[in-house]
Amino acid sequence: MGRPMKSARKRPRISVDVLPEVRRRLRRAAAKRDLSIRQYVLEAIEEQIREDLGEEDEEMMTLTAKADPVLAELWDNPKDSEYDRL
Repeated sequence: MGRPMKSARKRPRISVDVLPEVRRRLRRAAAKRDLSIRQYVLEAIEEQIREDLGEEDEEMMTLTAKADPVLAELWDNPKDSEYDRL
């Protein structure tokens, strides 16, 4: 039986089927770094995302007109343009 989650908010789960050899290699690699398989996989996923998305991912985390066209439309009006002069 699994352990109860520490946070009250549920997190999405991802399930991946792998070949037995891949699982063995994954266990060895995680053990080599003294990590659980979960920790190892999460770190590997995060690293791959950083490599694939780089700055693009961080740009999307900030509220900018480029990142959110709906906000761009709200911000681009005569009343709010007063703030551009500050």
